[in-house]
Amino acid sequence: MREDGRDFNQIRKVKIEREYINYAEGSCLIQIGNTRVVCTASVEELVPTFLKGSGNGWVTAEYGMIPRSCQTRVPRNKSSGRNYEIQRLVGRSLRAITEMRGLGERTIWIDCDVIQADGGTRTASITGSFIALVDCFARLKDTGLIQAMPIKDFIAAISVGIVGGELCLDLTYKEDSHADVDMNVVMTGKGEFVEIQGTAEKSPFKKEEMDKLLDLAKAGILELIDKQRNLLKDIL
Repeated sequence: MREDGRDFNQIRKVKIEREYINYAEGSCLIQIGNTRVVCTASVEELVPTFLKGSGNGWVTAEYGMIPRSCQTRVPRNKSSGRNYEIQRLVGRSLRAITEMRGLGERTIWIDCDVIQADGGTRTASITGSFIALVDCFARLKDTGLIQAMPIKDFIAAISVGIVGGELCLDLTYKEDSHADVDMNVVMTGKGEFVEIQGTAEKSPFKKEEMDKLLDLAKAGILELIDKQRNLLKDIL
């Protein structure tokens, strides 16, 4: 058993509250264990210059942490390489499941604001942002701005790792900081991988271990996608 009482192949308790922000076209608060992220989707009737006249839309993301989301204060509006890496990951992940032509020439801005961090903030951001994005598309469809939901598949993400010689699913911050291997996995509902970020923190790992970690991640992601399906069954 792990410090929080979970089995090694068990995800933390997940809670998602839709329509968390009144003004955004789509939003949710996602809580996975003690990690909490507010995800919003906003519509802008513009596209980047390279898409003008193409008929295609765009989905992009920004990511940040509020000052006391961590054990020590994070300076407000702090720009960092980590933030840029994560927001690019969120954007790539959501574009992978969006039909851009069906969106029309408009941009969906995804904002991920971490209000409490205990590991897995990037994976929670992807999982929650999908909910916000779908609700945003539903509003566009209801108002007649798009004809159909431009969603090709579900998408979610989770962390896995090797901690103390054990393969673990959905790492907390403490587990992540002591992990021998740390991996973040993004996958669609069809079981297709969008991104795999794997690092040996202390010593190299074998392909057999990587395969086991990916199988573990797949099981966790499909569990998260089941929760998404139940939550969005009224519109998808």
